[in-house]
Amino acid sequence: MADNRTPMLQSLLVITAFFASASAAASLDIENDRSTSIRHGLFEIREAARRFISNENAKGLQQWDVLEPNLKTFVPRCAVPLKARWTPKSFGLSRQSVMVICPTAIANIAMRSWDVHVPVRQKQNLD
Repeated sequence: MADNRTPMLQSLLVITAFFASASAAASLDIENDRSTSIRHGLFEIREAARRFISNENAKGLQQWDVLEPNLKTFVPRCAVPLKARWTPKSFGLSRQSVMVICPTAIANIAMRSWDVHVPVRQKQNLD
């Protein structure tokens, strides 16, 4: 007779490994938090936000600085290039941010797609 606990045990192990990896990743600084074969690094996420903001700043309307994404963020590796846009006000965030989007993550049980909100602040006028 098959052991019915095996799928539950496997799921428990995957979840435990996920949270252990998230804790380890959160203890790193963003400069060293690079993508691996299974997870997308905060460095690359922040760089996608920086590219977006660079393009926005080039328009000359307002000037922005990119801050750091939440260090506790843990997302699976994106299978396609990241996209970025302004986070809609309807999301109810307390500050302006850039939404870095992964429409198709690598095959995993946790998420098929994801978005990470990277805060920004308006540059101070030094005139």
